[in-house]
Order: sequence, then C-alpha cells, then structure tokens
Amino acid sequence: MSVQFGKCNFDGKPVDPKDLDEARPVLAPYGPDGENCICRANFGILYGTFYTTNESRRETQPHISASGWAITWDGRLDNREELIGQLADGMSHESSDLEIVAASYERWGIDAFRKLIGDWALSIWDSKDRSLILAKDFVGTRHLYYSVEKEQVTWCTVLDPLVLFSGHAVKLEEEYIAGWLSFFPAPHLTPYFGIHSVPPCSFVRLARGTQRVSKYWDFDPQKRIHYRTDAEYEEHFRYVFADSVRRRLRSDTPILAELSGGIDSSSIVCMADILLAQGMMNAPRLDTVSYFDDSEPNWDERPYFTKVEEKRGRAGCHIDTSTHDLFSRKREQQSFAATPSAVIHFSQAAEQFASCLTSKENRIVLTGTGGDETLGGVPTPFPELDDLLARVCLRALVRQLKCWALNKRKPWFFLLFEAVRGFLPQSFATLRKHKQTINWLHPEFVHRHQAVLSKHRSRLKLLGALPSFQMNMATLEVLRRELACHALPSEPTYENRHPYLDRDLLEFAFAVPPEQFVRPGQRRSLMRRALRGIVPHELLNRKRKAFVTRGPRAALLAERDNLAKLEGHMISDSLGFIDRANFSEALRRAQQDPGGPIAAIMRSIGLEIWLRDLMPGECWTAAQPKESRQAIFIPCPSGVFTSKQMPFSAENNPKQGGGENS
Repeated sequence: MSVQFGKCNFDGKPVDPKDLDEARPVLAPYGPDGENCICRANFGILYGTFYTTNESRRETQPHISASGWAITWDGRLDNREELIGQLADGMSHESSDLEIVAASYERWGIDAFRKLIGDWALSIWDSKDRSLILAKDFVGTRHLYYSVEKEQVTWCTVLDPLVLFSGHAVKLEEEYIAGWLSFFPAPHLTPYFGIHSVPPCSFVRLARGTQRVSKYWDFDPQKRIHYRTDAEYEEHFRYVFADSVRRRLRSDTPILAELSGGIDSSSIVCMADILLAQGMMNAPRLDTVSYFDDSEPNWDERPYFTKVEEKRGRAGCHIDTSTHDLFSRKREQQSFAATPSAVIHFSQAAEQFASCLTSKENRIVLTGTGGDETLGGVPTPFPELDDLLARVCLRALVRQLKCWALNKRKPWFFLLFEAVRGFLPQSFATLRKHKQTINWLHPEFVHRHQAVLSKHRSRLKLLGALPSFQMNMATLEVLRRELACHALPSEPTYENRHPYLDRDLLEFAFAVPPEQFVRPGQRRSLMRRALRGIVPHELLNRKRKAFVTRGPRAALLAERDNLAKLEGHMISDSLGFIDRANFSEALRRAQQDPGGPIAAIMRSIGLEIWLRDLMPGECWTAAQPKESRQAIFIPCPSGVFTSKQMPFSAENNPKQGGGENS
C-alpha cells in the first residue's frame, strides 16, 4: 500500500519541485519505509514506500523504462507466475511485481491491464506523446485520484494533497453528498467538484485537450460453469477459495486476520492455517483479532471465534467494542479529513486495534468483506426463480416455487409475483422501506438528486445476461462504492486484503448456477458443503448472525448532550443539504425507536462532523445569508501541513444528476 503523487504539464512547462515538497508531509505517514522522487522537465513524481513482500524491497520507483516512459505501481500482483511464463525473456521468479508489470506494458500496451490480477493502482507517463495513463484493479481496492487544471494534471493515491494544495476554491460535489447520505457515492466521485477518482476496472488517458475513461475488462455474462454432481462444484470452490487466500498470504511480515464468529472470517483463518502448515506460503505468522460486546444481547460472538482459536491452538487479540462515542477525539493527533469516512474518532476499541497491530508488527489485515454478499449469505430465492423465468423453464419454476413457498411459509403466487416484479418498470415496483428517501433533507436538494437518493433498484432484463448475473453485478457495484469510501489507514499504516474479492473467485461465483449457493433452508449451501472438515462444524451450522442495532442507538443516547449542541446549528443545514428541524425530530425518534433509520441518522451526523472539520464553526451563523456562503477559508491543521490557507467554496454545485463518466 505505497503512495504516489505526481504532476505533469501538457504544455511542456517544467514542474516546480516545490509542488512535490509541499506534498511530502501529507504522504509521509503512508510511506514509512522511505521515498523516491523524480522531477524531469514537465513531469514530477513522488513515491512513498510501504513494504509488504520480499519482492517489493527490490523495487525502485518511479521506474523509467528503456522507451522513456515512467511507471509508478502500487499493488500486489497475484498471477506473477503466469505472466513470467508469457513474458519469458528477462523474467524470473526473483523479478519484482513492478518489473513484471513494466515488461507487460512494454509488450502489450493497455491490453496488459486486463492481464494484471490482484489489488493495484498505477500511473504511466509517456514523455513521447505527452500523455498520462491512470488505471486501477477491477474492484477498486486501491485509490487513485486526479485533477485537471487547464494544461496541468495532478494525481495521487491519497485525496488530501489534491484538496489542500489546489491553489483555488474547491466546491463541494453535491452528487457525492447525496450518495453518502443515501448509501455510498458512485466510485468515480469525490466530495470535491473537479477532483475525480479513477473508476474500478478502468483506465483514464489524459493528454492535452483530451480526457477519456475506458474499461479494460469486465465479467463475461456468457460464462457458465456446469458440473454433473455437487462434489465437483465443491472441489472447484475449494480450489479457487484456497488460491484466493494463498495470494493474500504473500508477505514477509506477520499477517493479522479479522476473526468474527461468522463463516466468512473463520473460513479465511482456517484455510490460511492449512496453507501455512503445508509450507505453501512464507508469511512469518498469522495472528487474529476478534471483537465482542457483552452489552449486545444479539451479538454473542465469543463462543464461535473461540472454537476457531481452539482449533488453531492459539488465542488472538480480543477487543471490547461496547464503548460508543461519536465526538471524542485526540486533538493533538487531528489531521485533515478529506472525506466523511476519514473523520477520525478515537475510541477504546480503535486504540486497542492500533496497539494490536503495532505490538505484533502486522502490516497486512485480512478481512471478510464481500463474502456475505457474493457467496449466498442472503437467503433469497429470486436469482434462481428469475433465471428460470428468463429461460422459460416452467416445470422447474413450478417445482422450485413449491419448495421455496414451504421454506418461506409464504404462498407460491406471492413468490412468483416478487420474481416477476424484478422485470417490471420502476413505476410498478414499490420501493422497499430501507431504500426510501430519508425525510430530513431539504426539498430542493432531494429534487436535484432524486435518482441518487431514491436508490431505485435496477430493472432486470429478460434478454442478454441471466438475471442472477445482473444481480451479481449490482452487488459488486455496491462493494465497489463501499471500498471507494474507505479511508486509507495511517495511524498505524496497514494494508487491507480481501480474499472474497478475488477476481478468479468472483468469476467462478458469477458463473455457477445460483441454486448451488442458496437452496431452500440452506443458506451458503456450497460454501458449507465445501468446507466441511476445514471450518469447525459449530460455525458451519450456526444460524445467520443477527444485525447489531442496540450499539448505534446506545451511542445516540449517550451523546444526547453533544447532539443537542450539534442540532443547535448545523452547517449541513446552512449548505442546503439537511433540514435541521426535521433532522432533530428524526433524531429524537431514533433515540426512542430501535427500529428507526439508525444508519441514515449516523451518516447524517458523520457528514455534519466532517463539514465542521472543513469549515470552522465560527465562520457560520444560522442567520447567515446564502449570498455570503461563497468562499470559506479553511486553515491547514497546525503542525501537520503547511500554514497556507485553503479556500473552499460552499456554494451549490451547478452540476446536475448522475452519470458514470468522469
């Protein structure tokens, strides 16, 4: 998880080295192992290193090729051996990921991007045609932002320097705010108008007067995997899952794995132990971290993660998450928060996690992100039923409707109607309760961003890709949006790795019949069958974990006094996002009703706290006229960044609507 920052001038003017010096203190926490810098003529690149593999320690970045182009790579290349075999000349098992990527681009050009499997982000500056290429992996596990100003482009894997050192007023991107309040913003957006994020599975080519975003790869909707027996599906799943975990165990430092009481994280830990015991990977050690909250009656995880610890013969770090605080912060450690998710709230649990990482010298954290969403964690029959409808398999449809009706204890015609409803226009489909527009937003703001805030489900198509594939791609888009919102950790610095977001594993999951993953009364059917004897049976056979609802409500009750002060004057109200009176009423109801829209309330509070960090409260009054809200000057945090003031424009962004193109 190294970082890069670069500038280039398309008009040929030299880059000022002071621009790179200015970004150094911002990037330093993310590149603790040193830095390299190139500043030649009209381009300059600053690279901060963070080593996680033996091969990465042999890299020198930025890398200048024999052809004269400069490449900067941040990532982990999973299909090294395959590419080494295809490249042959000059490549060996000792070659670094950077060398393999550079040789791949030298041979195949932009077609090389589709061949790069792993988590990565790269930039390539071609001095001959004065063009810049920025690209990211298929799911967007790495960040890469860019801003174009006349004849200059600036890019970085951290958003902060693009905002802090833009040298002009930066307007808030309303579409991002709307996405944050409703669910997650589109992955190509940032909170700032004119600053973009490279979309997942895409590359951006920038040259003088041109800016083009292109996809380099996508899942094949026609790919199908059909076997005659369940055992063959189970064997194939074990292979791709083990390979996914193996890829993420490539490290020369100890790895920390999240271990909850669920099947996702437990399966990762159990499979990793097998691979390490067989000597298939050389990671020094696998540690675990588990969370518990004795105040949650529906979240007793200790009996389950203890079973895994007993199996591996070693206890991990246990963190109590019962302390809930929304406002307490260590001001001496405060840093600029570029996004709402980056507002740092220090709690006892966060301090324990940081201490765990530091004491065990962990630089990599394995997470279970994506397992529930992609491998049948939601026990719904509709992917299977909609596929049968689309293929006009009426006999099989009738049979499965009867089976699912008995399992769900609902009339079969109700399930049929729900299945058919997915193909109907949105005007015929009733919005689900949790997807309705929240009712404490300003009407004008809602009107401008109705499509983003309403979160209408996509209409399934009868022709083309199967409905189950369409649903899988919609789920993947949600995961991409979630990853795009993750703030890059720096205190301490570590790299998140997600075994369930492996490209080969997802290709398998999207090509397998949906009835392999979910059957009547059998949630996670394929995963449970395939991992018998690997994961303790107590976890494979447990019921679905209950959603934790008491904790956030307890936090709202505990912070009643601070929330009252927050309600007294809200910057988000002054900017025309949130209606303060309606939000206050919704907050009071949420403190009394455990079934209220807690998630939306917490997002609104997070937005307000972030805006207060961006725009000091003394700059605002409730009676301040809208005309004066045009330019707010935000000083950089003392002792962290330069002392220059950063101008912000809080005026409403004239850009309307959605759209996926930057």
